[in-house]
Amino acid sequence: MYRTNTCGELRLSDAGREVTLAGWVQRARKMGGMTFVDLRDRYGITQIVFESDSDTALFDAANKLGREFVVQERENKNKNLPTGEIEIIATSLKVLNRSDVPPFTIEDDTDGGDDLRMKYRYLDLRRSCVRGNLELRHRMAFEIRRYLDSKGFLEVETPVLIKSTPEGARDFVVPSRMNPGEFYALPQSPQTFKQLLMVSGFDRYFQIVKCFRDEDLRADRQPEFTQIDCEMSFVEQEDVLQMFEGLVKHIFKYVKDIDFADPFPRMTWADAMRLYGSDKPDTRFGMQFVELKDLTTGKGFAVMDDAEYVGAIVAPGCADYTRKQLDQLTEFVKRPQVGAKGMMWVKLENDGSIKSSVGKFYSDDELRGWLERGGANPGDLMLILAGATMKTRKQLNELRLEMGSRLGLRDPQKFSCLWVVDFPLFEWDDETQRYYAMHHPFTAPNPEDVDKLDTDTGAVRATAYDMVVNGNELGGGSIRIHDSELQDHMFRLLGLSEDEARYKFGFLMDAFKYGAPPHGGLAFGFDRFVSILAGLDSIRDVIAFPKNNSGRDMMIDAPSTIDQSQLDELSIAVTEPEKK
Repeated sequence: MYRTNTCGELRLSDAGREVTLAGWVQRARKMGGMTFVDLRDRYGITQIVFESDSDTALFDAANKLGREFVVQERENKNKNLPTGEIEIIATSLKVLNRSDVPPFTIEDDTDGGDDLRMKYRYLDLRRSCVRGNLELRHRMAFEIRRYLDSKGFLEVETPVLIKSTPEGARDFVVPSRMNPGEFYALPQSPQTFKQLLMVSGFDRYFQIVKCFRDEDLRADRQPEFTQIDCEMSFVEQEDVLQMFEGLVKHIFKYVKDIDFADPFPRMTWADAMRLYGSDKPDTRFGMQFVELKDLTTGKGFAVMDDAEYVGAIVAPGCADYTRKQLDQLTEFVKRPQVGAKGMMWVKLENDGSIKSSVGKFYSDDELRGWLERGGANPGDLMLILAGATMKTRKQLNELRLEMGSRLGLRDPQKFSCLWVVDFPLFEWDDETQRYYAMHHPFTAPNPEDVDKLDTDTGAVRATAYDMVVNGNELGGGSIRIHDSELQDHMFRLLGLSEDEARYKFGFLMDAFKYGAPPHGGLAFGFDRFVSILAGLDSIRDVIAFPKNNSGRDMMIDAPSTIDQSQLDELSIAVTEPEKK
């Protein structure tokens, strides 16, 4: 056999045994008449000792081993390794496969950059930290399935080749050879199918499922990603929140041994935007927004006078910021991804005196009024932005997160969870002059707001909810529309004609005619959930073979062109895109 034990298994109690190990050479070290080889596999590292005075040929062979060779095979103790109290005295060595020198070191603190590691992802996966992320993913998937099974949920697979119903992100489309000129789409979520399962009487469904969205990428997005997708019948919003808050608490306990004894806080979407400028606020730290418009108008300072909104945050203990540091913050808010034109500041010094970038327009007493509204203490710094309300709130959110990072307030090992509820049902698009569904067109309106659907459409709240953890949207969902007439009304408000609605969603509309139960659910981002618990900023390192920020697989060089013969079979002609 290739091995009797793994490289992470042997302990002092195994002393005296004859064993065979196999794995990769992590490193080799020569010390006088001895050579020490660290042998690595998925389970750990074991030190092998080759002695020159016992077997010269074996010793010489060991001295020729290079990093990542695949080989078959301590009174020195290494407390840094679980196997550190033992070592293997080698009696034979067989090289199973030689290795070229790897393009980066196969260690946790590697010298490989992102692109290089993605190109050689099969080597990157040998690093224990990356492997640990995938082991965590494996354990979480099993425990989530076990938990949901205990609550009566059935895992049901839904189709991957479906009908394109572009709402929200762009679909990935797949041409059909047997139906020339027609296309499948890859699902952005199994939304309509899980609703059909509720019509079918399945009552409680879940699926750990691949989803696909053709959208611009960032650290927490991939073109293909995995959801914990769930749906329940005969439920109201409170039932769904209680069920899946229970799941999240259970996984935190299982993975991190953290007990959340109290219910997760709930915050309305309106309050989240007012206090944090984000529908996924990071509540690990304070610095809630302070509105100053009424205190700043009418003093001859056009930036404040002409602004629809003036908001501020108070950074504790930052009154000692130098002019250089303040200029750096100003440059930060001017970056294209933030988009502010500038920033103002007021310092409340430790001696109670005041300094400000707008001191020539406002008296110390007026500035002190701003600071008092913000709850500032001596030694604090107030940072102020002005402009259009929603845009400025989003800019202030970026500034708040930047200050939270600078002050060390965003500890990845501290977890703050909350529900954001009462989202708007619709959002208005100025360019197309129409409403769009903020979530999707099957989201039910808040029962209290149904009478506003035609008279005050933009004010209608959705029975929608998001779970937010540390400023990340872990997932969300809604109570669905189960009444055919209300669903038709929703389609009309979204500007879909009866023919268009039937073309896109006729199968669902027909199903509702046969007794659809009240139902609702949600989907958690599984990749994101794993990355949060692993303390990572990006979901990339919890996915075995991820794409880069251009949606490209650097390892297999995809996407790529295909043969003309394949295009001909699919009745597809490719044209050169216009150069931007």
